Amino acid sequence: MSSTALRRAQRITLLFGAPFAVLIVVAALVIAWAASMWVRAESASAQVLGAGAAWKTLPELGPQPEGARVGVARANEIAIWYAEYGPEPGGESAKPPVLLLHGGLADSSYWNYLVPALVAKGRTVIVMDSRGHGRTMTISPQPYSYDLLAEDVQQLLRYLQVPRVDLVGWSDGGIIGIELAIHNPELLSSLFAYGANTKPEGLIPGGDQSPVFVLGAERAHEEYMRVAPHPQDWDNLNAKVNKMWATQPDISDDQLRSIHVRTMIADGQYDEVIKREHTEHIAATIPGARLAILPNVSHFGMLQNPEEFNTAVLDFLG
Repeated sequence: MSSTALRRAQRITLLFGAPFAVLIVVAALVIAWAASMWVRAESASAQVLGAGAAWKTLPELGPQPEGARVGVARANEIAIWYAEYGPEPGGESAKPPVLLLHGGLADSSYWNYLVPALVAKGRTVIVMDSRGHGRTMTISPQPYSYDLLAEDVQQLLRYLQVPRVDLVGWSDGGIIGIELAIHNPELLSSLFAYGANTKPEGLIPGGDQSPVFVLGAERAHEEYMRVAPHPQDWDNLNAKVNKMWATQPDISDDQLRSIHVRTMIADGQYDEVIKREHTEHIAATIPGARLAILPNVSHFGMLQNPEEFNTAVLDFLG
């Protein structure tokens, strides 16, 4: 028995007598033992959940990477928020910068785990918040389209005087990457597209109502409220993006066959919204494309298993 418990027992004995004091102390010890066993069981359960079912979780975004060179590019009639990490573009690094494009309704914070892994390999990294997303405040009056979002990327690279990039895109970012590989291949040294579709038919019906995807939508909303210059614009952005998703992308197989950029098509084993056969079809249709299905993760693989995701990207980029 601990000294604290002994002192408590002595006080109880003085007040109520020895038999009652013994009962109180025994009861306290039983409760403490049960609580410790519950905590251990909870910890063990969490470890199993994390190790065996990462795709059922939505981990935090991770700390903001250090060393950002932040700017705003006045391009394509909007103000594009961007940040650069690592060596200056065109400096000591012989390889092109790596451009990271996030998914719809999200922002560049979803790359917080990948950025330092790339910088550690000596790569220059560029992240941007897409039109109306995150810290890129302008929500333009025209309808959203992947062509328009791809044009924003072109304008940002022109503003930064970056001729070519290795592009890593997630979800909508991957779709934008595919659009650029088709229409502006001179801008890309390579393309790593994760969780992308080329037709609305490639989506799993009702997948956006799965628990983790619903959490993802809530997370995107919370993040927007935190960083957006005009948080009241969320409903407008949400409406524009969902309208785009209803009919786009509309990329044909002939367009996929025209791609000659070195390409990796990747997805999670348990993606909630993208059909596996659709991912496999994209990879099989793009000449020379490689296919990677990351185990035990879903549409949010960069958060659910950053080490696995980062390794897949780094191995592809070489």
